[in-house]
Amino acid sequence: MATLISDTTRAFSLISIKRAAGVVARRLPIAQPLLLVGPGASARLGRSLADFGHRKLLVVTDEVVAGLGLARPLTDALTGAGMPFVVFDRVTPDAPTALVEEGIAAFAAAGCDAVVAVGGGSVIDAAKVIALAAANGRRPSELVGYFKGRQAPVPIYAVPTTAGTGSEVTVAAVVSDPARHKKLVIVDTRLVPRMAALDAALMTGLPPHITAATGMDALTHAVEAYLGLWASDATDRLALAAVAMIFRELPRAHADGQDLGAREQMALASTYAGLAFTRANVGNVHAIAHQLGGLYHTPHGLANAIMLPVVLRFSASAAQGRLAALGRRLGLGAPRESESRLAGRFIAAVEAMNRALGIPQRLAALRAQDIPALAQAACHEADTSYPVPRVMSRSDCEALLREVLPVTAAARRAPARKSVPAAAAAAAAPAARRTRKKTPGAG
Repeated sequence: MATLISDTTRAFSLISIKRAAGVVARRLPIAQPLLLVGPGASARLGRSLADFGHRKLLVVTDEVVAGLGLARPLTDALTGAGMPFVVFDRVTPDAPTALVEEGIAAFAAAGCDAVVAVGGGSVIDAAKVIALAAANGRRPSELVGYFKGRQAPVPIYAVPTTAGTGSEVTVAAVVSDPARHKKLVIVDTRLVPRMAALDAALMTGLPPHITAATGMDALTHAVEAYLGLWASDATDRLALAAVAMIFRELPRAHADGQDLGAREQMALASTYAGLAFTRANVGNVHAIAHQLGGLYHTPHGLANAIMLPVVLRFSASAAQGRLAALGRRLGLGAPRESESRLAGRFIAAVEAMNRALGIPQRLAALRAQDIPALAQAACHEADTSYPVPRVMSRSDCEALLREVLPVTAAARRAPARKSVPAAAAAAAAPAARRTRKKTPGAG
């Protein structure tokens, strides 16, 4: 009983504090980048950069992007316009701080004065940290947290090659500390790139499993922004648009990677979701996913996708009306249907989407003995960073993680998983069938 009272008091206090913080967050000055959209946008960005008077650019990318030639439209445009640049292509997933420091050294050695990222979320985040650290003469580990740089970062430009993170429009960057198995989050409103190119032609070669994980990452951003305590009319419009676009376009992009229209719509949806959560923030899904990525190197989008329906069921009691609104936006129920049924329909639709895209329900790497430490770290991150609709206690978070244990471990260690209400599952079945028809061989 004492623990229950303590958890209830803690949750009430945190909710009150975060509502107050939201008043400040809505008033923070956050610039929006100029967006170039459409096939060939990356080359147009390159030509534009040549007119901005930079001395030399550091093009930050990774070996895969460089090897596939995805940076070539940008670099060819820079070369044609006589704009000097050097390429740093050593970024790896969840870029470790030591590697980011190599990028900082490359920036200084070449005498650069701006950074251009060409790649996925890890590349763009690494470029942001390089830009902030170079301007402040500080190491990445010294910038972790909020507004740790006195000076603004050097100019940042971005060309995302996946549709998921939205990092091309956000105030945050995430890198990793492999020694401590931690994700490190750096936040500064000045980290938003000045310009970004959404070039769908660079995304047509993405394999289906990456398309699925990055797309569900974008969906998680939009949903958590919509459910959080800092949501506003402006972020709601962006989040609702992103959710509808992702449910419509992600199965198409997954089924046919060459579908340029679906790729472009997913790039826009990812950006809309990024614009929404850079104001409204994210929530418990991200708090847990960051720990899974830090310990097991689980790709961030995959971790989000696995945890999203589990956390939504946990949050439903505190966010039923908003979940119902998401269900209405997708046309999942009758206008006068109860909020509880519509909320259930939306959660079931997320699960159906995961199945159609081949996202597993459980995380193979998760070990039961790691759950207490993972839960403690996730709760700390959520409590100190995110305006969640329902606060997790440590025992709550442990229970959520046990839901995604591998089957053998779950059978030994945990009670049976709560199922989605039968009515909600039945309501979502037509949506699941429609999604499966659009995505042959998935799930």
